[in-house]
Amino acid sequence: MNLEDKWFVIVNPTAGHNKGGKRWPSISKMLTDAGISHDFELTQRRGHGALLARNSIRKGYRKIIAVGGDGTNNEVVNGIMKQKVVQSSEIKYCVIAMGTGNDWIRTHKIPKNTKKVIEVIKRGKTTLQDIGIVNYTTKGNQGRRFFANVAGMSYDAYVVKASNERRNFVTNQLFYLYLVFECLFRFKTKLAKVIFDDQQVTGSFFTINIGVCKYSGGGMQFVPHANYDDGKFALTLAKDATKMDLIMNTPRLYKGTIGDHPKIHTHYAKSIRVESAEAAPTLLEVDGEYVGETPVEFSLIEKALRVVIP
Repeated sequence: MNLEDKWFVIVNPTAGHNKGGKRWPSISKMLTDAGISHDFELTQRRGHGALLARNSIRKGYRKIIAVGGDGTNNEVVNGIMKQKVVQSSEIKYCVIAMGTGNDWIRTHKIPKNTKKVIEVIKRGKTTLQDIGIVNYTTKGNQGRRFFANVAGMSYDAYVVKASNERRNFVTNQLFYLYLVFECLFRFKTKLAKVIFDDQQVTGSFFTINIGVCKYSGGGMQFVPHANYDDGKFALTLAKDATKMDLIMNTPRLYKGTIGDHPKIHTHYAKSIRVESAEAAPTLLEVDGEYVGETPVEFSLIEKALRVVIP
């Protein structure tokens, strides 16, 4: 069989607290029983998913499945975007969710149920979504990353950094929500400057969110106005918001109405730059992974990722 007709499956065995590895043999059998020919490889370390994606495309595969959570998704998307063999939009891509938050699949309504998502893969319907690029600073060096979902700065990144450091303990959305409130007692806002399109806003931002898709943090909607294929970032700025504002308005984050709060401002932007306005930098996370700090620049590639959807 031509490799272009075969799926290459990238499995994170540690996803969902080792659920990915434990369930993979049964998932592989389900794929085979559904007539979905595939090869696979297990990731061995952080960042390995990106390498496996690049290598699979170089070998001739044009269809990729990631078995894992939002972090695995981010790695594989980065591999697809960084390869130079074919246009990224020529690669069919889907996720079999095994993570804790599984936020990216919510936007595309990809089922969590493995049997149902295999049916989706077999049908083969696709859509194209935009992909974000972020250039940032990490330990004094310049970094660059693609992202398919949501980037967060300030408090959002502070929580994600704490979550990444306690990766073995964050077992579900309830614990993540507990972590959100625990971090409130230690977090201090930083002055920052946000420059987007023809506007500039300087202030003390509790959170800054940049979205291609809607959901993050286990179903929260910091960017409920995001549209994955409209060629624009959804930008949410929480300027001068207090800790009590966050606590009292948490339900809005799940309902998608956070933009109704008078201290929350939502925008659309083609490009965004965030700079520190004081000595201390503002932190950055993308797709639930802490990566670095300001200065940060965001740009967008339109309709760059071909996603298999219901």
